[in-house]
Amino acid sequence: MRYFALLLPLLGAIACAPSASTPSNPESATTTLTVSAAASVQDALRDIQVAYQAESPEVTVVYNFGSSGSLAQQIAQGAPVDIFLSASQPWMDRLAAEGAIREASRRDLLQNVMVLVAPADSAIASFEDLGTDAADKVAVGEPDSVPAGGYAKEVLTTLGLFEALQPKLVFAKDVRQVLSYVETGNVDAGLVYATDAQISGGVEVLATAPPDSHAPIVYPVAIAQDSAQVAVAEDFLTFLSTDTATEIFQDYGFSRVD
Repeated sequence: MRYFALLLPLLGAIACAPSASTPSNPESATTTLTVSAAASVQDALRDIQVAYQAESPEVTVVYNFGSSGSLAQQIAQGAPVDIFLSASQPWMDRLAAEGAIREASRRDLLQNVMVLVAPADSAIASFEDLGTDAADKVAVGEPDSVPAGGYAKEVLTTLGLFEALQPKLVFAKDVRQVLSYVETGNVDAGLVYATDAQISGGVEVLATAPPDSHAPIVYPVAIAQDSAQVAVAEDFLTFLSTDTATEIFQDYGFSRVD
């Protein structure tokens, strides 16, 4: 009896303790949405993230920025991604051909243009000057993996400059690295998107590439085939087309696809 009396308080404490299987407060549950997006759109998307999460606080948006080619390869290899926003139609086409995106969700979202930039007070004034002694190093994205690099190659090829500039070309991993090379004076000029030039205080836009010198720069977006958050991803895609998101994109120099 003595031992039983001693056990009574302990048994009472166990009975009152919360069960380990007690469900957590559903109001505290959040969904994480992973978005892989071209480096050139990162500033606009960060502002859009704030606007979206103000309306949908239960969703946490996580970004993975880089060159569209590298991001597409990651998705093709099974990286856990919900949405892909590419600066290149061909890279999205490759994923579609491999069954790595939900084709019905795909849409063309944004447009951009290519420009030639240089540090302030540069002796370079035009694309033609790249072939003169005024330019010793010219930065472009890696053509095979960076859409901006592919467009830059098209521009320089159309203008009859690409082969002659081979000894001067410095290749970058994405368009933001091209911009950085120009800003720091490590190169004399570079080809970037107009939206990248707009956010920089350290470069001067010298010329805009002729529209017929490269393929249209269109940014497609789609939901990854293996996304585990399809409903949430569809909601985010819808938000990207709202007036709120459109205004943010336009503030950063993007235009909507008609």
